[in-house]
Amino acid sequence: LHPDVFPYTRKMEAEVVSMVSCLFNGPDCCGLMTSGGTESIIMACKAYKEYAKHKKGITEPELIIATSAHAAFEKASDYFGINLIQIPVDPVTFKADVKAIAAAITRNTIALVGSAVSFPQGIMDPIEELGALAQKHDIGLHIDSCLGSLLIPFLPKIGYPLPDFDFRVPGVTSISCDTHKYGYSPKGTSVLMYRSKELRSFQYFVAPEWTGGIYASPSMPGSRPGGLIAATWAALVAMGANGYMECARVIMDTAKKIEAGVNQIDGLCVLGKPDMSVISFGVDPKSSKAKNLCIFKVGEAMGTRKWILNTLQKPSSIHICTTYLHRDTWQQFLADLQDSVTEVIEHPERFKSGTAAIYGMAESLPDSSLVTDMAKGFLDVLNSSV
Repeated sequence: LHPDVFPYTRKMEAEVVSMVSCLFNGPDCCGLMTSGGTESIIMACKAYKEYAKHKKGITEPELIIATSAHAAFEKASDYFGINLIQIPVDPVTFKADVKAIAAAITRNTIALVGSAVSFPQGIMDPIEELGALAQKHDIGLHIDSCLGSLLIPFLPKIGYPLPDFDFRVPGVTSISCDTHKYGYSPKGTSVLMYRSKELRSFQYFVAPEWTGGIYASPSMPGSRPGGLIAATWAALVAMGANGYMECARVIMDTAKKIEAGVNQIDGLCVLGKPDMSVISFGVDPKSSKAKNLCIFKVGEAMGTRKWILNTLQKPSSIHICTTYLHRDTWQQFLADLQDSVTEVIEHPERFKSGTAAIYGMAESLPDSSLVTDMAKGFLDVLNSSV
């Protein structure tokens, strides 16, 4: 992306960042666009690491997250040599355990992480408490709202009150938001926002001595797709606040119907109290059907009915991320889910292979490195031309 050659693309990116920052109550904040939530998270982690190194002399950085935080934080820590401290969530609410996080803070802690909302259960962490903690220890607080996207800012406006989760919380120093989710832009776009330009500058890379000229790059790629930036700008302008609000109203109405319907199916129960559109559910341990029911098999049975659901672990569960398209199909979803539960109980022999078998085996393995080797083998197969 050459700003001198494509000045209007640069202008559109700046306007996208400004529009999204305003939705997250940071009109004076700054940021940039990335290729997706993973890159946004990776770049935020780089900024915190470099800031702590140059401003505080921290050479053995530590990042504290809840186990429900996105795997991209683990990826960033692996890339940049950050010691990742993972704190178990509350087993009932699935929210971050603030007391346990506070106890884990050391002089090497560079930042904390809060989800708004988490990918597995769609639960919002106690952001205000995390913000107070970050301020007390003078460390960063990144809010991962990649899944919250442009749905969560509109929830309070349509009758779904939420605690403050954005730049209204004093301790929040950065936020990631995927515009390619509920922003309805093409796949491959996200916005990373910072409270200060100083913090943002630490994610930049500059090579002043390169013989090819002074090289400066704001994020991971050297070349960035201007078409995606323009398409994101167009989506935001076309939808407008009223368009996003109407979509939010329809999505949440549908999500609440699905949540209620899942809880009415004997053998299943919703995990936690979803704050948004993600409904995660597993086997109800209180049900008489529990001993004959495997949630992974239910997910596989739903797959044969053309439903694509995410398989989750620790605890074993699956989830549906409700979208605008589900407004006319939620009743069919619940009917198919009931039929899938019945099929798994009556015909367990139909699910001896596939996803259910893989996740069932993974849960029983004492060494997760075996799963890692299997996953790498799978990636090799995907990238084979044969």
